[in-house]
Amino acid sequence: MTENGEIDISDIKDSTAAFEEALDRIKDGKYVLRLYVAGMNPKSTQAIENVKRICEEHLPGKYQLEVIDIYQYPIFAKDGQIVAAPTLIKELPPPLRKLIGSMADTERVLVGMDLKSNADSE
Repeated sequence: MTENGEIDISDIKDSTAAFEEALDRIKDGKYVLRLYVAGMNPKSTQAIENVKRICEEHLPGKYQLEVIDIYQYPIFAKDGQIVAAPTLIKELPPPLRKLIGSMADTERVLVGMDLKSNADSE
């Protein structure tokens, strides 16, 4: 947006490019995940290891994982509306999902990422 509140055409092009890139990822069947952690404490380290293990077992080659330390990048916590850490956000494919905790409960993570239904885990 410009200083006088008008929409800048480059913003529209950037948004369109981001949207088209997201659509391409959906077509590829890729999962786009963000894991927000608070420093490299044992709980954060465990969450990172658990998410990587789950992704490698259930989504080999079909995921993109970004780990964000909210201590180093607090603006991302605000933008992502992160209220607790660790928090895993599944951005793609839709719908968006948020999971909070160590990600130690594999079944819960699979259900939360829509890789398994609640009925399957009973």
